Amino acid sequence: MQPGLPAFRLSEQRVPVPVIQAYRKLGDLALVAKARAGDRPALDVLVERYSPRVNSLAAHLMGDFEDARDAAQESLVKLCTKLRQFRGDAQFATWMHRLVVNTCRDAQERKRVRATEPLTDEEPAGEDGDPLRATLLGDLRADLAQGLARLSADQRSVVVLRDVLGFSYEDIARAASMPVGTAKCYVHRGRQRLRDGLDESLGPSVAPGSASAGRSG
Repeated sequence: MQPGLPAFRLSEQRVPVPVIQAYRKLGDLALVAKARAGDRPALDVLVERYSPRVNSLAAHLMGDFEDARDAAQESLVKLCTKLRQFRGDAQFATWMHRLVVNTCRDAQERKRVRATEPLTDEEPAGEDGDPLRATLLGDLRADLAQGLARLSADQRSVVVLRDVLGFSYEDIARAASMPVGTAKCYVHRGRQRLRDGLDESLGPSVAPGSASAGRSG
């Protein structure tokens, strides 16, 4: 399994711990307002708060570890440089995820990326030390990654937003800049293509949307 994406750091500026702890209790909009006014600790906390989500989304959209790392870093840089473009007409999380989706889409277009298997050849044993279980889990992840890679960029984006990040269709529509009906259609078609691909490799017992088992729609 690949190591996690590295944490993004704005600078080595030292900020008193109590200040950072106080800022971490603030909501997104309060932090955005302070950051737009030039408050560096507020921007640091925003980046800290959203780095895990940005890394996760980039990893699912790009497939390849190096491409995901680059796209995640680029997205966090854009968070810092484009923050003044946030108008507040949607949740900050939606605006941020839209920025990541667009950044990944642009990166794929620039490099003509064909997403590759995001796993190394040597899959370590699982926590229970069972190498067979680890191998099977590795194979499943590889099949899922290959299935996502076969989807169109739009289908891949909405499936990840829905089944991995748990977005509502309304939030997906805003993040991906498409009508709600289109988002639902893309999720349905993307899941079907994943199901077909997994049925071929693993048998019909594996169904798409398993990451969101129990979630309707």
